[in-house]
Amino acid sequence: MSCATTTFNLGPSLRLHKYSYNNYNYNNNNNNLRFPKPFAHYFAVSNNNNNNNNNYRDNTSSYSVGTLFSISTNHRSTSFNGSRSSSSPFFICSSLKSQPSVSLDQTNNSASQERVVVLVIGGGGREHALCYALQRSPSCDAVFCAPGNVGISNSGNATCISDLDIFDSSAVISFCHKWGVGLVVVGPEAPLVSGLANDLVKFGIPTFGPSAEAAALEGSKNFMKNLCDKYGIPTAKYKTFTDPSAAKQYIQEQGAPIVIKADGLAAGKGVVVAMNVEEACEAVDSMLVKGDFGSAGCRVIVEEYLEGEEASFFALVDGENAIPLESAQDHKRVGDGDTGPNTGGMGAYSPAPILTKELQALVMKSIILPTVNGMAAEGCKFVGVLYAGLMIEKKSGLPKLIEYNVRFGDPECQVLMVRLESDLAQVLLAACRGELSGVSLNWSPGSAMVVVMASKGYPGAYEKGSVIRNLEEAEHVAPCVQIFHAGTAQDSDGNIIATGGRVLGVTAKGTDLEEARERAYQAVEEINWPGGFYRRDIGWRALPQKQFATKRVN
Repeated sequence: MSCATTTFNLGPSLRLHKYSYNNYNYNNNNNNLRFPKPFAHYFAVSNNNNNNNNNYRDNTSSYSVGTLFSISTNHRSTSFNGSRSSSSPFFICSSLKSQPSVSLDQTNNSASQERVVVLVIGGGGREHALCYALQRSPSCDAVFCAPGNVGISNSGNATCISDLDIFDSSAVISFCHKWGVGLVVVGPEAPLVSGLANDLVKFGIPTFGPSAEAAALEGSKNFMKNLCDKYGIPTAKYKTFTDPSAAKQYIQEQGAPIVIKADGLAAGKGVVVAMNVEEACEAVDSMLVKGDFGSAGCRVIVEEYLEGEEASFFALVDGENAIPLESAQDHKRVGDGDTGPNTGGMGAYSPAPILTKELQALVMKSIILPTVNGMAAEGCKFVGVLYAGLMIEKKSGLPKLIEYNVRFGDPECQVLMVRLESDLAQVLLAACRGELSGVSLNWSPGSAMVVVMASKGYPGAYEKGSVIRNLEEAEHVAPCVQIFHAGTAQDSDGNIIATGGRVLGVTAKGTDLEEARERAYQAVEEINWPGGFYRRDIGWRALPQKQFATKRVN
């Protein structure tokens, strides 16, 4: 397999394309990091396409938005429940809202009165949780989700636009202009890496999510490691390879355990924690020789194995300022006791006891703020959420950066959104406007836990189409239970069926982690899904003496 590669100079010589989109400043600075070829290619094409005009394509296709809306983009008028509206309509969500709050600086009090229509990009469990929180925001008049999923639609948390192509920037821009969208929240990483945020911001649409260049923090682990080297951000020792023989020789020299990572996006599956040299070499062959991860595996990072406890740390960033979210802890391995292959995440809880207030302050000082400042110094301000995967080292007790994601984690987002009491729409707008220094967040007391239910066989091959029953009963089996849908659809008989690997995020709140766990597993055990499975020990590190759930899916 042949792969196009880009050489990275570990010294201060990496460069950027020159762009300037409102908050995004992409200066051609000789001291800048050079971004991976996929990102450079996108902007070369984008620049060529937009040199002669500043217009987006106004498609004439129709978008189906369910029973509430009928939208056609080939005329200015729109309809809502049969009534005519202007070309910038605002709608009131039919679902009841609680009264979350957002604290803003007095200089920004007018922002708290602003009304906004929001479009969420994506269709997984993370996006369901974001729609849930936005629909509860007092300042949010309506929530759209593209493409969304059947769970989002049935819950009333948003109106799903299943046929809006989220990789077609002009179609998304057209939709936003037709429907008066005042905030776009991009959930998954792929549209960010492809440049959706750049295009939306260029056309004046506030967008919570980083530029394509800034998304390289997730899109290229090699780029992230170079940034860490340059700005003194603590991370594991590593080397980058495109030659499998050289990678294997380095592995032999370092010994095992050792970590092998695909450089690019691999849907959360491009990491192998090899416990012996043979397994590490097989992982190298899988990526560099067999091409199992496609272009994402054309370059590999061989990284030292860090022993300790993993934790997830999230911060909202406006380009210059960053504010931390509550702590959370994920469970990456597929099996109980953290065994088996890595997954996108089998469960999470918040808060995470291991992330003490002192440790959170250290993470902000040594990892998050140097990253924000470093990206700004590179001429590429980061706007969005920084999700730092951390290892709290056993030998030192200090945090090291394992990886960055440039969006909310899944399933951590689910536990954070059920605990958030602030007006999420206004918080994200503040980030888009560079005004986070005046924002504080309010969180519900107690704890939250999510247990992921996945299709049997995941993270390997799995069957699609198995029927899931008793979802409504599960949501009412205990107080404070929410079921967020990730990989579901509805068949011709009206049954909810599984269509993905990770399918449901059964989430519950409690006065403490023990109560949240009991409620979550009580709901899980109510669900009748023979084609699914789940880990029975979510939270085991925080509750080491507990007897964990032993029942399987009915």
